[in-house]
Amino acid sequence: MISSALLDAVRDLASARAAPGRTPLIGISGPQGSGKTTLARAAAQRLNGAAFSLDDVYLTRAERSNLARSAHPLFTVRGPPGTHDLDLAERTVAALRAAGPETRTPLPAFDKLADDRLPTSAWPIFHGKPGVILIDGWCLGATRQSPEALARPVNALEREEDQNAVWRNAADAALAGPYQAFFRGFDAMIVLTPPSFEVVLDWRCEQEAGLLGIAPGALPPARRNALGRFIEHFERITRHMLDGGVKADVIVHLGQDREVLRIES
Repeated sequence: MISSALLDAVRDLASARAAPGRTPLIGISGPQGSGKTTLARAAAQRLNGAAFSLDDVYLTRAERSNLARSAHPLFTVRGPPGTHDLDLAERTVAALRAAGPETRTPLPAFDKLADDRLPTSAWPIFHGKPGVILIDGWCLGATRQSPEALARPVNALEREEDQNAVWRNAADAALAGPYQAFFRGFDAMIVLTPPSFEVVLDWRCEQEAGLLGIAPGALPPARRNALGRFIEHFERITRHMLDGGVKADVIVHLGQDREVLRIES
């Protein structure tokens, strides 16, 4: 269940940033399993808004394979900066802002189990003109890191598969360039902050169990280990954001069970 305080925070930001003739664009950021997508959808329903995720504009599997061949093999894995189609996200926002009462706007969608973008014929349709546009994403608002920080591996993945820091420097360059330009298009940013990075794996496992339609305790150990390895792709930037490397208008501090501890603005 989404906290009424969170919904009120989204409502208040959308109201404060609304302008005549311009639909506000609100970002909701947070690590895997933090509840950002659930919040975005609940707020959209409450505010007659349109919502989609940064996850929905991942590059296709074929596009990521091409990027892996040209830049670094780790770009096969979706998620880090450089693996999103930001032009698609911006075109979708522009279409929603230009919509009228009878407009039907397709919203991009990605199948995480198939690890590929859904065909356009399967995308959900938003009807009419939204009162607010909400995009959620794990790295929204993140800032780039120093060369010194990038030189030091933060986990086994970076030590073993990115020994020369090619992948993490390429991701940081993407974050510093096109991603910052994309972030500047938002009217406001809300960041959901966990009590520590260590809870993220538990949250992501709960999310995976939900996708599979099983109880969290029924998730096989091998799958949990695989998710732990997957999360290592996000650890560097997530830790950086937890240490203050994020631009936000509202920061929501969450507890172990995603309860709202306090809201800072």
